[in-house]
Amino acid sequence: MGLTYATIELTNQFDEYKFGEGEITQDKIRRWNGECMVDTGAVRMAINEEIKEKLGLKQGQLLTVAMADGSTRAIEMLGGIKVRFGNRSCYTDAFVLPGNTEPLLGAIPLEGMDLVVIPSENRLEYNPGHPDGGLFSLK
Repeated sequence: MGLTYATIELTNQFDEYKFGEGEITQDKIRRWNGECMVDTGAVRMAINEEIKEKLGLKQGQLLTVAMADGSTRAIEMLGGIKVRFGNRSCYTDAFVLPGNTEPLLGAIPLEGMDLVVIPSENRLEYNPGHPDGGLFSLK
């Protein structure tokens, strides 16, 4: 497991579609910029209720989640999020944690952007094997 912190940008994917269709101007695309915990041992992304509200995301579905403390609980999961680190981005879903809980970037969005944690330097970086852009396999 690798654990560190990184600054990311989250965007409402549906706002991007509306901008592309000329329904809204670019300044109306809802975004959030901030620091999140990066944990390669976590599978998905998690945001908090404040980020969900800032992005204007709609209600998702309740799924049972195993928490870090070993407990399980029903947590909302929703889609429509674009996550960006540096010049790489991907679309993902996220669990919604209560209040202003620290956001979490897990393995799925990390793979979606071809990012790696460098444990000896405690930082998130582009995959050194693909510094000019992500490389993905469909085999």
